[in-house]
Amino acid sequence: MVDLVVLDMAGTTVQDGGLVERAFTAAIGEQGVHPGDPAFADMLAHVRATMGESKISVFRHLLAGDEAAAQAGNAAFERAYAALVDDGHCAPIPGAAEVIDRLRTAGVKVALTTGFSRDTADRILAALGWKDVADLTLVPAEAGRGRPFPDLVLTAVLRLEIDDVRAVATAGDTTYDVLCGLRAGARFAAGVLTGAHDEPALRAAGATHVLPSVRDLPPALGL
Repeated sequence: MVDLVVLDMAGTTVQDGGLVERAFTAAIGEQGVHPGDPAFADMLAHVRATMGESKISVFRHLLAGDEAAAQAGNAAFERAYAALVDDGHCAPIPGAAEVIDRLRTAGVKVALTTGFSRDTADRILAALGWKDVADLTLVPAEAGRGRPFPDLVLTAVLRLEIDDVRAVATAGDTTYDVLCGLRAGARFAAGVLTGAHDEPALRAAGATHVLPSVRDLPPALGL
């Protein structure tokens, strides 16, 4: 029995299409690091490895010891990403909205989570016409800590009044999505192959299932 499904946004229900990397490149450029600089490749590799993590945490790591620079970098990232969304570079993963509707029609509550800020999350939801698509949407600042910590999933459990974490399923395209679900106690923590990380990485993180797309989630759940 599944009472709650927690779904990631970018790469899982929303197409990324390289938008995170484009926004990061613009943001880190404002900090004086540009493609071709010695530090850029390592920074971009870290961004790719930590897809799904709260973005302020990523910038704190990259700009260690300089909180002001990390905050400025994160703000620049959010502005750049929001501009890309506003320019029309935002689309759902095919079938994602139908999957969410199918789950809710079956009596399963659905929460959408992201590592972005509330403003950016709301811009994405507005661009897709998804304001009321889920029972709940959450960003790290509303939960405590971002992925890979369990806070986003556990906050969804509390807010949606789910009785048992074992009745929770999660799905996301990154290893941090998988870890977040497992650490929260979800028995079903799926990885999907429409985003940042490949099947070996998702399985190494402990994914209980690896699915081609979120479209394959309902059958995997027996719904």
